[in-house]
Amino acid sequence: MRKQGISEKRFWVQRLSKTSLRALHILGIVGVGGGILLSVDKTQWLNYWYLAMTTGCILMLWEIVRDWRWLIQLKGVLTLVKVGLLGLFVPLANFKPELLIAILFLSVIVSHGPAGLRHYSIVHRRQIDSKKEIKG
Repeated sequence: MRKQGISEKRFWVQRLSKTSLRALHILGIVGVGGGILLSVDKTQWLNYWYLAMTTGCILMLWEIVRDWRWLIQLKGVLTLVKVGLLGLFVPLANFKPELLIAILFLSVIVSHGPAGLRHYSIVHRRQIDSKKEIKG
C-alpha cells in the first residue's frame, strides 16, 4: 500500500469497490449465460444483460483511467476482443452460445493467466507492469 502512495483506508475502499463491481459483473454474466445457453426467453435475462454491460464498462473505464497502458497489454486487448465478439451477437445471432463460450474462455485467460501473459504489451513486445494496480 505504501509503495502505491495511498492510505490504507483508500486502498480498502478501492479494493472492495472493485471486488463488488466484479461480483456484480459475474452475476450478470451468469444470468446472461444461463439465458443464452438454455434458450430462455430474452425478457427473462435482459436485466442481467444490462447489469453485465454496465459493470463491464465501469470496470474497463476503471482500468483505462488507472493506467492507459492497459489498452496495449494483453489483458486490455483481449477484453476489447471480447467486446468485439459481443458485437457479433446481432449479425451472428444463431451463434450466440458459441460466441458466449469463446468470451468466457478469453475471460479465464485474462483473469487467471500468468502475469507475463496478462501484462504482455503488444506494442513493446515484452511484459510491462501496470502502475497503481488495485486487485479486486
